[in-house]
Amino acid sequence: MRTESPRETARLTGGLLTVLALLVMPSLPLVAQERPDPTTLAALLQQRYDGVRDFSADFEHVYEGGALRMQARERGTVLIKKPGQMRWQYDAPEEKLFISDGQTMYAHFPADAQVTVSTMPQEDEASAAVLLLTGKGDLVRDFRAAYADLPDLAQGSYALRLEPRSSAPEYEALTLVVDRDGLTLQQLISNDRQGGTSTFRFSNLRENIGIADARFEFTIPADVEVIRHDDVPN
Repeated sequence: MRTESPRETARLTGGLLTVLALLVMPSLPLVAQERPDPTTLAALLQQRYDGVRDFSADFEHVYEGGALRMQARERGTVLIKKPGQMRWQYDAPEEKLFISDGQTMYAHFPADAQVTVSTMPQEDEASAAVLLLTGKGDLVRDFRAAYADLPDLAQGSYALRLEPRSSAPEYEALTLVVDRDGLTLQQLISNDRQGGTSTFRFSNLRENIGIADARFEFTIPADVEVIRHDDVPN
């Protein structure tokens, strides 16, 4: 089994975390017990997301495949606050941090004494996923929705596959696995363009808890290698 280097993780994971930040949504009661059509379900999820100011959750992240044939299983916590603030803290088996204040994103790898820095895309160059994160996107307008046929789908769950209407560099499609009764998010599966699959499983989801902006601030430690991308100033 191959484990990823910091640079490989930043490339394969950094963009995905931006996508995931949009789609971790609390529960939304369905108005009927029958399965809605995929577009209606996407609209219900969008409606609920519009009412979420911030949230926190525990997660397990499993990555398999890709051009490098990597495998990894990791755990941590996530904090999200609109517009564009996020904090993905990986705790096991290795400590890593992905954090954005809405303008700049940092990836910190303590074991390698390395930090990568990149800017958040501007609206005119952003993917549909990033537009959602900033509150300017829409699941129905920006994605084609269809039900996914997953062999291990739990009874009482829906699997909704979302394909971006415009090409996204970081992924080909996303699949949301939600509880049928309340639409509580259980899993998010992403298929990247290197042939890899990332699966996030969420628990202990809490919404609108008033997360302070200070949780999304980051100071680059001394004595680390700093790699800057996208014309980030020194």
